[in-house]
Amino acid sequence: MEKMAVPAKKIFQKQEDSWGFESFTTSALQEGFFHDILTTTRPVGPTITYDNKDFINFASINILDLHQEKDVLGHFHEAADTYGLTTGGSRVTQGVCKAHKEMETKLCRYVGKQRAISFASGLLANVGFINAMSCNFHFSESCNISNSDAVFILDRDCHWSLWKAASHLKFGKQLFSFRHNNPQDLDKLLRKLSVSHTKIIVIFESVYSADGSVAPMRELFDVCERYHALSYVDDANGFMIYGPQNRLFAEEFAQLRRATFVMVSFSKAVGMEGGAIAGPENYIHAFEVLSGTSLFTVAIQPPTASTICYIMDKLSACPSIMDSYLERSLDLRKRLTKLQFVLNDASSYIISVIIGNDEKAVSVYNEFLQEKMIVPMFRYPAVKPDHALIRIMLNAHHTQDQIDRLVDVLKRLQKKYDF
Repeated sequence: MEKMAVPAKKIFQKQEDSWGFESFTTSALQEGFFHDILTTTRPVGPTITYDNKDFINFASINILDLHQEKDVLGHFHEAADTYGLTTGGSRVTQGVCKAHKEMETKLCRYVGKQRAISFASGLLANVGFINAMSCNFHFSESCNISNSDAVFILDRDCHWSLWKAASHLKFGKQLFSFRHNNPQDLDKLLRKLSVSHTKIIVIFESVYSADGSVAPMRELFDVCERYHALSYVDDANGFMIYGPQNRLFAEEFAQLRRATFVMVSFSKAVGMEGGAIAGPENYIHAFEVLSGTSLFTVAIQPPTASTICYIMDKLSACPSIMDSYLERSLDLRKRLTKLQFVLNDASSYIISVIIGNDEKAVSVYNEFLQEKMIVPMFRYPAVKPDHALIRIMLNAHHTQDQIDRLVDVLKRLQKKYDF
């Protein structure tokens, strides 16, 4: 007798149960590890709209809200007419758009490097960098490269994209970490590793996204140079925000040109999507092929690349745009400090209010939602267990009434949840 065929739906159901996604999602939602994804229906800025209901938005990383200004929109529309909306393929297969080339050239002038390569996101830039720097390719007898003996040392608090990119490396052999923003711990590690390794790359961030801490760049570069290690700085959260002498952390950011490589994200100060790496000519040229995240996917949309160029010039020509934003952000920080909230130590534009207990932080987040406010919450595994926090990103176009409402709600929740 022939066996009766089992319906495909039942086979899938059995397989699905064995993978565990359903139970994971149910538990994660119940325990507040993540939430159902909301759907926006209008441009995102100081407010955000879900199903035609407006929320005050303290989550947007597009801090200056420039994408909604008439001159920026006008430039984007003109660039769309000139270049179209899509690249139509990867850089290697059909070349690079003029808008990308101009953007990369301009970036080099801003960060003091020889050559740059752009990617569809900062995450892809980070993944591509580690892939390129650890690759082992043999195209032919005369065209080959082997860096499988390279050693990577990451700050423990580096972004997920960097740790994920390095996950193929064996920890303790090719991959190491040093204590967050601790040059002494890095020195201790490099003193040991430099005896037996000649290819070493130290990776850290300029400003860290969860707690807003700022790297002690002068000391970190001193250590790298002492042991002849290359340095890669993820400047995603600092690019075009810090640097000028009149701003906070000017001394640290003056050191950034000492980095071998600088990665930038265009989603923060510039407020567009995309990322790039700038560095020595020969390295960056090779990354066109060796990064993989340039070779096997498309780049930033051409009108976006052109508009990034336009905004970089705008911020450079009008530093008061960023100066005013930072002043308002610092005023809010001082106000919260006076009210005895526990904040992250660094006075950066990223304001993290420490909650502590993970479950308490979930409750605080949900209460903000009820108040029609989006204030993101970070808990384990984004931060250490029971070191949960909420992160406030002020938008340049937030009204004083919106900021006052945030403070009033925070005061009420502080009293209710004791943080």
